[in-house]
Amino acid sequence: MIYKILVDENIPFAAEAFSQFGQVELIPGRDIVNDSLNSVDILIVRSITRVDEGLLKGSSVRFVGTTTIGEDHIDKEYLKRNNIGFANAPGCNADSVAEYVFAGLFKIAAAKGFNLQDKSIGIIGNGNTGSRAARIADAAGMKKYINDPPLQRKTGDAFYVSYAKSLEADILTYHVPLNMDGIDKTYHMLSKSELNKFNESKIILNASRGKVISNDDLKDFLQDNHNTVILDVWENEPEIDVDLLNLVYKGTPHIAGYSYEGKVNGTIMIFKSLARFLRIDKEWKPDLTGIDKNVINYPEGKLEESIDMIISGIYDMNADDNKLRKVNDLEAGVKGRYFDQLRKNYPVRREFTNYTIRISKKLQKEIRILKALRFNIKEI
Repeated sequence: MIYKILVDENIPFAAEAFSQFGQVELIPGRDIVNDSLNSVDILIVRSITRVDEGLLKGSSVRFVGTTTIGEDHIDKEYLKRNNIGFANAPGCNADSVAEYVFAGLFKIAAAKGFNLQDKSIGIIGNGNTGSRAARIADAAGMKKYINDPPLQRKTGDAFYVSYAKSLEADILTYHVPLNMDGIDKTYHMLSKSELNKFNESKIILNASRGKVISNDDLKDFLQDNHNTVILDVWENEPEIDVDLLNLVYKGTPHIAGYSYEGKVNGTIMIFKSLARFLRIDKEWKPDLTGIDKNVINYPEGKLEESIDMIISGIYDMNADDNKLRKVNDLEAGVKGRYFDQLRKNYPVRREFTNYTIRISKKLQKEIRILKALRFNIKEI
């Protein structure tokens, strides 16, 4: 049987991978509507497409895949009630997000002149991404406060702390799914009541979901306080709050997980899930291009400044921040389209595992951190 497959055009290798199952049509994710699904059997999306009854009603869709970790854009109960198969891609870009977080932290440390080992970090969410952030924090010698109530209940591990305790850390980084209600509600888990307890040395990063932090409350707070905030995700994307953007230290257009490898991993995972669903024995592995000049000499200097220099040569967070701030020059009606275009046309960013650092064997602390960041090491 030849299946008709509709795929978000921004999913890498989409035509190459999914054409093995049938006829592939590629369209922009925000253009996927009910009328798009005429005779479609399989739908593959990203997080910008809301998949629910309004989209699927009356369609012939049998399987929905999202090449993302998050699944809050999917009405899974509707899929279940209508016997529609579903798969997401947990962990596909977890390394990419962890690299983004520490790119930000090394940049802040270098700019403000502090040592990460002297700071504590509250990691909210200890799944695929949070656990990777914890590994890097360990290597950097940071004191960790890890909060994850679902995993704490499941494992009983004693190292988990309450959310209130995690908020005492110098640095907060959020790695949770969006839960709108229930015992593990994460909607607006950082809002006015928590923010008002912070001092001005607090550093906050969010690369999970925009609604995890109340953007209105954060904006009000930052108007009177000088905390250092990095936001990759925003409420009401793509129509983000530009006034909030102008108050944060760095702002990026929901691209923390947009490494080349992270995107491709999502495609691979959904390919495998679809093959299992259709009970078809198929294999597919993309041919990833190599990297020129992938050997980097470790620069002399203070640890945080040297590592920031290495990371910035691979991933320039300042460039993403500068591009996003250009929304200030645009008319209201095109700001959202500009945000989407930044994501659609995002340049290739390779993960750290593709690079080798030439470094003196005497610098064992630096080597330990670089290895945790998944760089290859050549000791000299």
